Amino acid sequence: MHESHEFKFFRAGGVDQVLIRNGADIAHIGQLDQKLWVALACPTRGIEFDSRTLDLIDTDHDGRIRPPELIAACEWACAQLREPDLLIEGGDSIAIDALPETGSEAGGDGISLAEEARRVLCLLDKTEASAIALADVTRRSDMLAAMRFNGDGVVTPETTHDDAVRRTLRHIADSHGIVKDRNGHDGIDRVRAKAFFAEAEAMRAWQAGEGSTACAGGHMLEAAEAVNAVREKVEDFFARCRLAAYDMQAVPALNASPETYETLAALELTIDNQRIAALPLAPIAPGRTLPLRSGMNPAWAGPLARLRDKAVTPLLGMVDEDAGQIDEDAWKELQHRVASCQAWLAAKPVSALSKLDAATIDALLATQPALMALIDEDEQAEPHNARLRDLEKLLRFKRDLRRLLENFVSFKAFYRREGAIFQAGTLYLDSRSCDLTVRVEDVKQHAVLAGLAKTCLAYCECRRGSEKMNIVAAFTAGDVDFLFAGRNGVFYDRQGRDWDATISRLIENATSVAQAFFSPYKKFVRMIEEQVAKRAAASEANATGSLGTLASTLATADKAPAPGVAPAATARLPGSRVDVGTVAAIGVAMGSISAVLVALFSKFIDLGQWIPFAIAGMVIAISGPSMLIAWLKLRQRSLGPILDASGWAINGRMKVNVRLGASLSKTAQIPRQALRVLRDPYAERRGMAGALAALVLVAVAAVLAWQLDLLDERLPPRLQHTPPTMQGS
Repeated sequence: MHESHEFKFFRAGGVDQVLIRNGADIAHIGQLDQKLWVALACPTRGIEFDSRTLDLIDTDHDGRIRPPELIAACEWACAQLREPDLLIEGGDSIAIDALPETGSEAGGDGISLAEEARRVLCLLDKTEASAIALADVTRRSDMLAAMRFNGDGVVTPETTHDDAVRRTLRHIADSHGIVKDRNGHDGIDRVRAKAFFAEAEAMRAWQAGEGSTACAGGHMLEAAEAVNAVREKVEDFFARCRLAAYDMQAVPALNASPETYETLAALELTIDNQRIAALPLAPIAPGRTLPLRSGMNPAWAGPLARLRDKAVTPLLGMVDEDAGQIDEDAWKELQHRVASCQAWLAAKPVSALSKLDAATIDALLATQPALMALIDEDEQAEPHNARLRDLEKLLRFKRDLRRLLENFVSFKAFYRREGAIFQAGTLYLDSRSCDLTVRVEDVKQHAVLAGLAKTCLAYCECRRGSEKMNIVAAFTAGDVDFLFAGRNGVFYDRQGRDWDATISRLIENATSVAQAFFSPYKKFVRMIEEQVAKRAAASEANATGSLGTLASTLATADKAPAPGVAPAATARLPGSRVDVGTVAAIGVAMGSISAVLVALFSKFIDLGQWIPFAIAGMVIAISGPSMLIAWLKLRQRSLGPILDASGWAINGRMKVNVRLGASLSKTAQIPRQALRVLRDPYAERRGMAGALAALVLVAVAAVLAWQLDLLDERLPPRLQHTPPTMQGS
């Protein structure tokens, strides 16, 4: 791999490109200077290439292929084959003998690709087969995904037949979430199972701890829980009472103020209102006891009743009236009685299993060996799955790697008209077929960069049923006179499906120097047509206005005008008598124009034998600038900006010259062997205008021939341009 390798290059599009000849070229592609690569990046979507193969090459999963990833794919594929030249052959099958039996290609478990290939064929009942195909691998992968143990390390409820294990799986899913297996089913993996059983073990250890004996029997646990429920609030009550005993002036401040009750009175209250619960347990006074039957904060009546029944009565021995209140000393004694149980409760693990009892925890832990054994058994199939994925990867690389290299490192597929991966299909529109079409995600953004390609580009919206997509088509031959937004055509994608295509945006550029030659004259004709149309529209508007005025005058002719109102001016009908001054002015103008034309024609005739050069000079003066600009743009016409705007990173200036452009956009041509009926029943009739134009052309040609002395020998002496005496001399 580190030896110098000799590459061979071909030239296309003005760029030297590497030629992939054999497996050695693929194996040493990393030695090729990346400055000589045609592309340095391409997207994994939106191109005509197998997306699964591209995903296998895209190791960082960023949706783009770059040189390091492609080089790594080439080196890996060559290392898996005895003969790298198999990558040149293509095809999606490979002989078992072409795979090494042992060596570095075997995984950490020692399984080689050849062994895995034989295993797959054996499972598919193809023991006599000497080659394995991609279809065999994908079929085996589908079968493997549907098996009970498929190597993904995920156990589902369908994996086991034990109801207890199923219940444990549901507990794990509820507390630690699920993971999808290869079939898309909800299951549990090793990480979740280990975390769940670790929490269950911690819960069982806590339940069996030393503090559990202090809370044995149930009544001590209930007492501790009752004390914990009101501990902070009771501590707050006795602290306020001590502060009141210290200073009587603090009593009003320690109790709720009248303003607080006024605020509460304006609300729609319930007993469990948080503002009521925030008030002290009872009115604050020096040395006061805490009431447990009546006179306490109603929001805490329930917890205080449980404190009385579950803790004060059984632990302090208070009954009847004595249990109706408790002082601070009794409260401290009560806390001392439940201290050990409280410490045990404080050490309780916090998890989703905290509410489960000991019996449930023991039942869950009893299923741990069986569940972990299922996960172990499923994971044991993973080494074969890894080899199976490598086998699929190798078969895909054998089929697709050379094609990708010839569309990435070089553009051989494009310049040899074999169908490049960026070509989306063929657009038929305006009596042409355009093969250079590229998919586009954002038309507006794409057009900003693609306009630098100096190519006539038509962005089309393609529709097929409910499906839509945008493409850009390069028109590189023919004229662009009838290309405009809104024109419809048909687009055929690479799969042969037909789409309705409508031009949504157009970037105009010349397609040939010949088109640029006629461009000024076409523009001049269009300007004349536009001016004539404007004048005609203005005349029609004036005529319509005059007719409207006349109609209004005739409709009101029988009505006398109001006193003091001047009669309206008489409307003049279109075509009515024209003023004499106007006629005179028009005549003078026409005479002046005629005189100028006659003078110019006379000077032109006087040029004699220089007339052809004068005509050529006028043509060059008119069409020359347009042809020069077109020639410069055609020399700069490039494929790079079009692909760069689609997410590629084009490294070279991939030119599209006139010859290549003619092959990318083909105009309509009648087959050579076809017969034509030239009689057109709907052909335009030749009128007087055509005959007059032909007569003028003949007259001009005759005058030019006479001026150039080409007709002197055929004309009578009196009509000859050169006198006879001069001819003799």
